[in-house]
Amino acid sequence: MANHASALKRARQDQKKRFQNRAQKSAMRTAVKEVLVAVEAGDKDAAAVALTKATSLLDRAGRKRQMHPSQASRRVSRLNAHVKAIA
Repeated sequence: MANHASALKRARQDQKKRFQNRAQKSAMRTAVKEVLVAVEAGDKDAAAVALTKATSLLDRAGRKRQMHPSQASRRVSRLNAHVKAIA
């Protein structure tokens, strides 16, 4: 355990950021699942709305380096292909 004031502060900041990262990643995964569920159901309108939300969260995760930006872009591309395949 940290003993110095600066190390204690750093530990507090790390814990706070870890919780934020976990919440954002969880929200991103949920949004991706919503797109896939809408695609499976064949609901084009719901899939399009869910895709917009998922795209935003994936792009944000890439910008914040929660995942590699290329991976975020690839996931957006594949989700978009799934939604377009409904038509």
